[in-house]
Amino acid sequence: MRFSQVFACCVVLVAAASATELKIKVIDPESAAVAGAQVELFTSDSATPAAIAVTSAEGFAVFHGNDTPPYQIEVLAPGFAVLTSTLTTAPSELITLQLQLAAAAETVVVTATRNPVPSEDSGASVATLSSSQLEVMRPVAANDALRFLPGAAINTSGQRGGVSSLFVRGGSSTYNKVIVDGVTINVPNRTFDFGNLPLTETDRLEFMRGAQSTLYGSDAMTSVIQVWTRSGSTRTPELRFGADGGNLETADGYASLAGARGRFDYNLFGNQFNTSGQGVNDAYSDSLQGANLGAALSDNASLRLRIRHSNSHTGVPGAWNFNGQQLATPNPNEWSQLNNLLGSLDFSVARPSGWQHRLTTFDYNYQYTEMNLSNSHEVDHINRAGFEYQGDYLERSWAHTTVGYRLEDENGFIGDLDFPPVTHGQRLNQDVYVQQQAAIGRLSAIAGVRVVHNSDFGNSAVPRVALTLLAIRGGRRLSATRLRFSYATGFLEPGLEQTFASPPFFVANTGLKPERNRAFEAGLQQKFLDGKYDLTATYFNNLFHDQIEFGAAPGDPQRGQYFNVNKSLAHGVEIELQGTIRKRIRLNAAYTYTSTKILEAPLCTPANFCDTVFDAGNPFLRRPKHLGSLLLSYLGSRWGANLGGSFVGRRFDSDFFGFGINHAAGYARVDSGVWYALNSRITAYANIENALDKHYNEVVGYPSLGVNFRAGVRFRIGGEAN
Repeated sequence: MRFSQVFACCVVLVAAASATELKIKVIDPESAAVAGAQVELFTSDSATPAAIAVTSAEGFAVFHGNDTPPYQIEVLAPGFAVLTSTLTTAPSELITLQLQLAAAAETVVVTATRNPVPSEDSGASVATLSSSQLEVMRPVAANDALRFLPGAAINTSGQRGGVSSLFVRGGSSTYNKVIVDGVTINVPNRTFDFGNLPLTETDRLEFMRGAQSTLYGSDAMTSVIQVWTRSGSTRTPELRFGADGGNLETADGYASLAGARGRFDYNLFGNQFNTSGQGVNDAYSDSLQGANLGAALSDNASLRLRIRHSNSHTGVPGAWNFNGQQLATPNPNEWSQLNNLLGSLDFSVARPSGWQHRLTTFDYNYQYTEMNLSNSHEVDHINRAGFEYQGDYLERSWAHTTVGYRLEDENGFIGDLDFPPVTHGQRLNQDVYVQQQAAIGRLSAIAGVRVVHNSDFGNSAVPRVALTLLAIRGGRRLSATRLRFSYATGFLEPGLEQTFASPPFFVANTGLKPERNRAFEAGLQQKFLDGKYDLTATYFNNLFHDQIEFGAAPGDPQRGQYFNVNKSLAHGVEIELQGTIRKRIRLNAAYTYTSTKILEAPLCTPANFCDTVFDAGNPFLRRPKHLGSLLLSYLGSRWGANLGGSFVGRRFDSDFFGFGINHAAGYARVDSGVWYALNSRITAYANIENALDKHYNEVVGYPSLGVNFRAGVRFRIGGEAN
């Protein structure tokens, strides 16, 4: 064959290849690339997707070998509205699709179903915080952000760095599944400390209320909190750094280097925070280092490595000021240190047509030390490691199947160095799960089940069913009316220290049973003024069995032991109003009423000294009956601001010292933040927490911080020009 003929054939082949390649770039409202968006391609009138792709770090999705137009393109990107576009002719160049922000109820979320779906179709109550909102709030840790979300009852033990727990829908502080970059970071059946979870470089946060053990296994009894780290997206490397300071000798500094080039993206970041606090032994410091590295192996396969290390140190003054009464003296010589490291490696493949596969290996290392110079030196070293496979099949535009398998090894050493030996415990968990989503006409349905095998507690099955019905389409003033119902069960294994604890302060209880929850909720969602405002009312009902509590050991009041509370009930109502007042002004206001009651008390005799707070008929500790939140945000291109309010009613509590204190008084707290871009590279900002300088206890005995403010400047070098 002559050279001219060979050349002509090559030209024809290249042209044919180009004709069958469809390249799409997804950008946000500020024209920045959006990574991780799910792009679905449908041909003609088919309800079966011809192909699915996930956008690269630079926002690109590429499809090869597709039929001729017309195409229907749907983009689902967490944090944005669903985008649908029709392409009637073959494109001659890159197609750019710009996403838009949406009302909170229409925002795409992931946590409720483990795949992108509009919040109103997720069958769950999900609140979100975007990177833009977090940029205004600039929270020191997750507790500062969560307290302004619907249904989140935050209880912090006094100063910055004090244990900060979360109570949701009357559940225990151990009932929250906390996931960062795909890694579970809460220690089994132990209160997670949200005051030691920094949110530096967080891309978004999702907070789902309700039982979700079906998709997330043990721990997800009343809520799931997920945090994702920002990935690099600019071809020119972007260096961000800044610092701020404030009262209470507070200083904060941070830096990140991020970018994307070709098939690779990266984000390296660090943060250092220090404060002396406002009282005796109140000093706190935290350092954070992390990396988010990605590589596109092909147009359909990618690899992502995430690493995050945090190390904090705080004084522990103990309980001393009870609702304004100084009944004890702060402890000047006790301190604690928390050192944790997480890592995850994700391998994702979008093949064959309609399928997405994701394999994740993970490792979380938790080390905690608490020192009381007079009598104890507690040490905890707990590791959670394993892998998880998740497969998603989009068989139709209205049907989605999720299957998965998870293997996890829990390994821990717990004890006191002054009273050896340190106790070792280990468990192996294996879970399989399946979920089916379907949307037919006005009805959306989600059904799933998870089978959990625990090496100590055998097999358990936890199902979930959720239904959403568009009852009335409505008009301009009274827009769509939706009805929602869900039923789920939850499972939570005892913690390692609860069953393997060693002397001198604990007595192991090998007879502890796993905690369980039967949960259902029913709600009404009503939109107003073409969807600009959204009012949701939800009734929730949780019936807990075998809740694990702590009291004096049988016949030995000097040592403690964990025991099961037979049965208890938590039910109430959540009312939430979300609105877009103007294009850049968002409102989220919520009120929650929660009633809790112990129905069947543990078997208590004079020999085992059960505390009377667990008597039948009593409410749960530290769960407020009345809880309100307000978050008003302005997110502009040149400046941004927010105003947040947290309103918490009186809570049942105990001083546990015999002072006769049985409650924590109610309080109201107001926070605010603002930033202003001096130019495209320099931004000034300021934040005030507890702006009205209220004095209150979130946990009885621990005075909360008074007014504290920070102000600073952040800089940006490189990256894309604004």
